[in-house]
Amino acid sequence: MKAKRFPLNLVPLITGIGAIIFFACSSLRHALFQSTAYDLGWYDQVVYLISSGQPPIISFWGNHIMGDHAAVILYPLALLYKIYPNVHWLFFVQSIALASGCWLTAQLARQAGLKPPQAEAMAVVYLLYPVVFNLNLFDFHPEVLLVPGLFGAVLAARAGKIGWFCATVGLTLLSKAVLSLTVAAMGFWLLIFEKRRWYGCIALTAGIAWFLIATQVVIPHFSGGEAAGVGRYSFLGDSVFEIILNLFLKPGIVLGKIFTLPNLEYLVLLFIPIIWGISARHLAPLVAILPTLAMNLITDLPAQKDLVHQYSLTALPFFILAIISALAARETWFQRKRWIILWALISFLALAKFGYFWSKYAQELDTLAATREAVARVETKGGVLTAAQIAPHLTHRPLIKLALDELKDIELSAFDYVLLNLRHPGWQSSPETMQYLTKRVQQIPAFEEVYRQDDVVLWERKGS
Repeated sequence: MKAKRFPLNLVPLITGIGAIIFFACSSLRHALFQSTAYDLGWYDQVVYLISSGQPPIISFWGNHIMGDHAAVILYPLALLYKIYPNVHWLFFVQSIALASGCWLTAQLARQAGLKPPQAEAMAVVYLLYPVVFNLNLFDFHPEVLLVPGLFGAVLAARAGKIGWFCATVGLTLLSKAVLSLTVAAMGFWLLIFEKRRWYGCIALTAGIAWFLIATQVVIPHFSGGEAAGVGRYSFLGDSVFEIILNLFLKPGIVLGKIFTLPNLEYLVLLFIPIIWGISARHLAPLVAILPTLAMNLITDLPAQKDLVHQYSLTALPFFILAIISALAARETWFQRKRWIILWALISFLALAKFGYFWSKYAQELDTLAATREAVARVETKGGVLTAAQIAPHLTHRPLIKLALDELKDIELSAFDYVLLNLRHPGWQSSPETMQYLTKRVQQIPAFEEVYRQDDVVLWERKGS
């Protein structure tokens, strides 16, 4: 049955406003020196190096970017830096990708036959889901492209557009290797539950194939080791295949990791914003989030159990699909637009981190002007040693390292600049480390102090 056509005039407006807000918030956070080396500096350096024809070696890590998550999408993103090398391109791409889910949600709702007010409400539900806003604030991650990728794939499969389906699946796979598991799970759902044989087979085959290629060929070739993240599951083995095998051979260990209080808290946070729309008879789309849930539940890494980091974003498209299905069958707590939006708004106000702008992000305002001036005085592309919060402003160079507690004895001869904030040492650093590094730099005749203000100090190698 052909879906009824109706105008969704509000949805493009909401989508555009959302993109502008996302871009403004991430840019403001960066301007306040609250973005960090992991992960904004990480990706900004790599995209810059690719755009300038240099080997994309992450100096924080020491390896090629393809040895990290096999994020091939960074290569076409580097074309933007060809126009003008600026980190705000990453904010722009991220804000557009995240906001696109609003428009795509409305299209999926329209495709399912929902009424215009309900379709508009679902677009708002997506936009106000806390992980969307929170992730936008957390630096940059190429996997945000899974939003147009996965939403677009389902939309194309249901519309019978196989070309668009392949393109969106490809976009998702090239954004991050681990997303291949979600693509494969989506293929299984399309094949078994949606009865879309060709689309399901394509996604299932492509997901499994790219997972094997990325984890067994690409990543080991560039990193010389296992895929990133394997260490988080070391209790199950030291390799991807060993971990997968032990998921089934050691159920006692797995269950012991799953049934914990942090996991219960995580599931409550994950489902509470959309619990009103979850119906037992319309849970089929959630088959596609099983890889995400499995990885997040069995690890001990706290970042994978919150709505701040990127690890739960893969679940959101399928939450939205489950709610749309339940809404179409009139099996949700709410049917009216106002109540749906009210629940989404309350959840957003409770769980979104907008309050960081007048709390956490305001903690270094006393050195903001001095830090800006010090950064402006780094005039060459020479190596820099600096704090984690300053690094993303100086990553357009082959060498930049972090002044961390564990690296306080780093060899200083490799650097042309040392820039420290003695008052606010930054992530994984301490005032003691700052004082120790200060004494070390002062004992090297080749360095001269060229700027000092509000405990922000810049040393430059003479003749650099």
